[in-house]
Amino acid sequence: MPLDFTAIDFETANSSSASACSVGLVRVRDGRVVATAGWLIRPPVGHDEFQEWNVKIHGIRPQDVEDAATWPEQFDRLCGFAGADVLVAHNAGFDLKVLRTASEVTALDCPPYRSLCSLQVARKVYDLDSYRLPKAAAAAGFADFSHHDALADARACAEIVIDSARRVGAADVHALAKALSLRVTDAPAPVAQDRAA
Repeated sequence: MPLDFTAIDFETANSSSASACSVGLVRVRDGRVVATAGWLIRPPVGHDEFQEWNVKIHGIRPQDVEDAATWPEQFDRLCGFAGADVLVAHNAGFDLKVLRTASEVTALDCPPYRSLCSLQVARKVYDLDSYRLPKAAAAAGFADFSHHDALADARACAEIVIDSARRVGAADVHALAKALSLRVTDAPAPVAQDRAA
């Protein structure tokens, strides 16, 4: 099997896992980025308050998403882009929980996505003082990106996995996980207190 996957990153409006306000998606085929997409999302009602802390992190404000698609309106587009791919994210537990929780509160059935965490991959492959996304991406040769821009972060995740697979000689995400004593999981990993992103 070739190195095929979709990297994903969400930004949230507040501490609720359902409050997705932006998504970035990067499709990788045979170890190369072949497509990217990113857009703003109007968070579900009841999860749509923008907290100051989150705004400071990603710069997205309530007025930025006023005309954005709601979670149900954009859900088919997101799932269509990801297809049946394994989803890769930096601290995948966080992003998969956003995907599942936002779907749950809007009464949508979330596909049973498999995932691989680029944070766990980076910890096994690189010797760094920090495994936050900018440091890990720099180790993969992808530096100076706009951190907390969902599309840029998804691209950084993709580059970490592409570089790591090359370093360990893994042909696909399953071989990469096996080589690093990790696993491609169907269930979200526990969400760390510090997102390490």
